[in-house]
Amino acid sequence: MKAALISPRALVIALASAGVIGAVGAGAYTSARAVGAPATTAAVAAPAAMVTLPDFSTITSRDGPAVVNISVTGTEKAPDDDTMAQLQGIDPDDPMFQFFRHFQGQMGPRGQQQQRAVPVRSQGSGFIVDPSGIIMTNAHVVKDAKEVTVKLTDRREYRAKVLGADAKTDIAVLKIDAKNLPVLALGNTKDLKVGEWVLAIGSPFGFENTVTAGVVSAKGRSLPDDSYVPFIQTDVAVNPGNSGGPLLNARGEVVGINSQIYSRSGGYQGVSFAIPIDVAVQVKDQIVATGKATHARLGVAVQEVNQAFADSFKLDKPEGALVSNIEKGGPGDHAGLKAGDVIRKVDGQAIVSSGDLPAVIGQQAPGKKVTLEVWRQGERQELQAKLGDASDKPAQVAKADNTAGQGKLGLALRPLQPQEQRAASVDGGLLIEDVAGPSAMAGVQAGDVLLAINGTPAKSLEQVRQAVAKADKSVALLIQRGEDKIFVPVRLG
Repeated sequence: MKAALISPRALVIALASAGVIGAVGAGAYTSARAVGAPATTAAVAAPAAMVTLPDFSTITSRDGPAVVNISVTGTEKAPDDDTMAQLQGIDPDDPMFQFFRHFQGQMGPRGQQQQRAVPVRSQGSGFIVDPSGIIMTNAHVVKDAKEVTVKLTDRREYRAKVLGADAKTDIAVLKIDAKNLPVLALGNTKDLKVGEWVLAIGSPFGFENTVTAGVVSAKGRSLPDDSYVPFIQTDVAVNPGNSGGPLLNARGEVVGINSQIYSRSGGYQGVSFAIPIDVAVQVKDQIVATGKATHARLGVAVQEVNQAFADSFKLDKPEGALVSNIEKGGPGDHAGLKAGDVIRKVDGQAIVSSGDLPAVIGQQAPGKKVTLEVWRQGERQELQAKLGDASDKPAQVAKADNTAGQGKLGLALRPLQPQEQRAASVDGGLLIEDVAGPSAMAGVQAGDVLLAINGTPAKSLEQVRQAVAKADKSVALLIQRGEDKIFVPVRLG
């Protein structure tokens, strides 16, 4: 007997009714009973709410006219033909090619200047924040600009005046002579959530009004060269030419200014960074009012707190900014900060990584008084600091090799002679004559001066022995190398 054929639709409905597969199409979240299942069939659980994508087309058509293309004409120093001839034979893709080109372009074989000015042209993006012609963009877009041209989406072009630029936050403000311009609404970065949809509009590689979309990957990222900015990280496609353009949320509000990408190729590789609009607006308002922006400083060098440091200082978790050096007479010195203090909070705001500290301090006004919560010798303390002006002397972030080894300390030490103390500008300390074992693995070098161990000044060999004997898993060595002071964590056995 010939079997009866069942239509694909009937088969799908039957399988869904039996619970073998889930319902499909628009009814994917309905129960099996809704497509004909008997009352005794268990229903497929429905989620609380359907997830919908933002309407990118509406955002683009409404907000796109407020995004502008910026063309910049300027000059840069370039090496002459004789200098370039010396670079022949080096692969242009070799990183050393650019190094030698830059170095030889500044100094010739006999130390003479070998540069000449050549015209350069570049492009970027920006967006209008005031109908009278106020535009925000990146400082690096208009750096060394001789002429700045702003082009609107309706193809009108204007010569722009740079009202001011702040290199520390990479924010610049332009002004064009126009009225009744479209503007973008500004959002609030604090309300932005990781995983939230965001949209970028800009001119990558000169392709004007290009729209790309993605999600927020992280917030509060600290980059090595931009410690004043807690960046928003996204996976939105951003390329050269996008710089200065807006990062919009699903409501069409500006939440950031696209600024940088992490790339090994020079193009987009899935990691982009934007300046939070809260930071940008604060700088913009200062520039519009005074032509410049000011930032506060604490006058300390800080390091990251890793697990080895947390163990050494008996912290519950590896968070905070470890103070390794203090500017004499600076705000931190007047506040009573000491090398070995771990700054945990500023005015109640948590400092999780060392990069958080300069970002938080840098957004304050010079002269403001702040409360610092520090961890010192296993106890929590509060200090009051009056912040200085970052234009006087920029804050520093010390870098150290944070690898750790096993076993004993492995240091050969001797007290410094009086003349050696004067030469090193230190009071006390022990000269490290030889390094082995875990100290060598941690990056300690012969010739370093050991100043303290776990926050206790190292004035004698016996003090060092006692400190090591009391230590549990690791010790934190404060050493001076040249003019720099850094903490090095050394893991014990």
